[in-house]
Amino acid sequence: MQTILVVGGDRLGNIVELLQEQGFRDVHHVSGRKSSQTGIKIPSGVHLILVLTDFINHNLAKTIKAQAKDRQLPILFCKRSCAAISKALHQVA
Repeated sequence: MQTILVVGGDRLGNIVELLQEQGFRDVHHVSGRKSSQTGIKIPSGVHLILVLTDFINHNLAKTIKAQAKDRQLPILFCKRSCAAISKALHQVA
């Protein structure tokens, strides 16, 4: 099983169920709204990063993107909808 980091969105709702159906056992979430969260580090063991573009601080997006590049982790950017997330995940698979 894999671990995913979701960045953005105040609440994930049924997105967690969608991700678990796609094979992600652990789902870590950072809302990304507060400027104090720009200093977060990607947890160890994360296999994929999903950035919800409608609900994120721009500086945090840049920070996460740079960390993902340094660690050679795949990163997806999409809107906060199950359809958009599902489509993005199928493109990576």
